[in-house]
Amino acid sequence: MLVLTRKPNQSINIGDDIVVTVIEVRGDQVRIGIEAPRHVGVQREEIYLQIQAEGRERRAG
Repeated sequence: MLVLTRKPNQSINIGDDIVVTVIEVRGDQVRIGIEAPRHVGVQREEIYLQIQAEGRERRAG
């Protein structure tokens, strides 16, 4: 895992077409913005895991 330090309004580029920007830091929460092409799925981890589990259930059942 790459760990970087960024301040509000600073960004990280991933490849040529994904930009992650720190929007705000408030206490123990960090708000980020993600710019990515429409064909790139962007979900919170808990939603991603739920989608994966539902897919496994459909294949099994």
